[in-house]
Amino acid sequence: MAAGDTDMRAWEVTGDGGGPHRIRLAGRAVPVPRSGEVLVRVDVCGVCRTDLHVADGDLPVHRPAVVPGHEAVGHVVQVGDGVTRFSVGDRVGIPWLRHTCGECRWCRTGSENLCPQSSYTGWDADGGYAEYATVPAAYAYRIPENLPSEQAAPLLCAGIIGYRSLRRAALPPGGRLGIYGFGASAHLTAQIAIAQGAQVHVLTRGEDARRLALSLGAASAAGPQDQPPVALDSAIVFAPAGELVPVALAALDRGGTVALAGIHLTEVPPLDYQQHLFHEKRLTSVTANTRADGEELFRLAAALSVRADVTTYGFDAADQALDDLSSGRLTGVAVLDLRQGRQRGEN
Repeated sequence: MAAGDTDMRAWEVTGDGGGPHRIRLAGRAVPVPRSGEVLVRVDVCGVCRTDLHVADGDLPVHRPAVVPGHEAVGHVVQVGDGVTRFSVGDRVGIPWLRHTCGECRWCRTGSENLCPQSSYTGWDADGGYAEYATVPAAYAYRIPENLPSEQAAPLLCAGIIGYRSLRRAALPPGGRLGIYGFGASAHLTAQIAIAQGAQVHVLTRGEDARRLALSLGAASAAGPQDQPPVALDSAIVFAPAGELVPVALAALDRGGTVALAGIHLTEVPPLDYQQHLFHEKRLTSVTANTRADGEELFRLAAALSVRADVTTYGFDAADQALDDLSSGRLTGVAVLDLRQGRQRGEN
């Protein structure tokens, strides 16, 4: 198949605002890489909660009928003009951050994640729930040879955002970290924190998620409204539930920090200054990531043997994967495997 053909399959957002028909399978033309881009034949694509927010309308529509997916791993099949970083056959990852201006004060000071002109895969441009996708070569990641594609895919957003959240949470060496919600990003972040000597306490609603947390080395696992057994130095709220913000702040020790990891959060209840913010407690958010975050995360993941708990879905079951994520039936991370069903002999 070549760029410009019309026999590619892709899932697109319907705009129905959620439910089992939030995305539909459609025929699309294989995209043509522009100058500076590469065309990737997608092998696997992680299913991220941000995909759900895009499909359910929690995030404003940036591109009608967009193809979601920003944790895609595949092989380069065509390079656009001016591309020297990758060659045909290279295995690459397509992440959430797709473009920044490179000229604003945030880009010039190492905070390109705050660029006002930033754009994102699976929101502003078509993503990896498709047999082929393009990506600007400057924003793609080279996947280490010893990392299986289904393990690499979740790192491209869940892993990177979790790593940035951990840094934003200002956890001291050997500190006590609370994690609220325990899905794709949280279970990767917990592994990094534990490997670096942190004591991790998980607070999440699912029994399967709590069992997974304990199996990964968490010191405790309880419900999201429960009080952790110790005062926390830092906490990360991964669940998109604003009502957990005061809960996490109240669980902090003096001088602690709560980092909000999600791109979408329900309404935060009023905060009581004495209970939630006094004693120099800090509340901060996390906005996307820089490319440097991703490079650091891939190095750490290899060094610390971070592994995703993966549930694999066939490409035709992308809608089911999103529904399982929405309903809380999924533990760990879902990955669409587009290699399933390909004819023998295809590259």
